[in-house]
Order: sequence, then structure tokens, then C-alpha cells
Amino acid sequence: MQSLQTVYENLEQIDRVDATTSAAYRQSAQEVLADPAISLEWRKAISDRLNQVNHELTVHAHVDDDSY
Repeated sequence: MQSLQTVYENLEQIDRVDATTSAAYRQSAQEVLADPAISLEWRKAISDRLNQVNHELTVHAHVDDDSY
């Protein structure tokens, strides 16, 4: 597994990588969230960042696909 800091930082770059790399970053984040041995503080930080990234990508995808 990657370091927790790397997983956290990779999520910030998710909008600048290809779909395969983005999926790998998300998978790494999900593995951290599913591991009860990882501190709640780290899991919360990664969860918050993943939620933020997902929201931003959803907003941008909606605007880009807008057919009005």
C-alpha cells in the first residue's frame, strides 16, 4: 500500500490524470477507508478529500455535458 500522505496528495491531482490513473487513486483511497487499522484521523481526511474531488468532478462533468 502507498503511504497515507501519498494517497491523500494523489486525490488532489485526480482531475489532472487519465481515467485509469484516476481509478487507481480512488481505489487506493477506498482501501484506506476500509482499513480499520488506519487512524480515524487519516481515514476522515482522505474521505473528506475524496468527497470534495467527487463533487468537483461531478460539477465539471455536468457543465461540460450541458447541451443547452
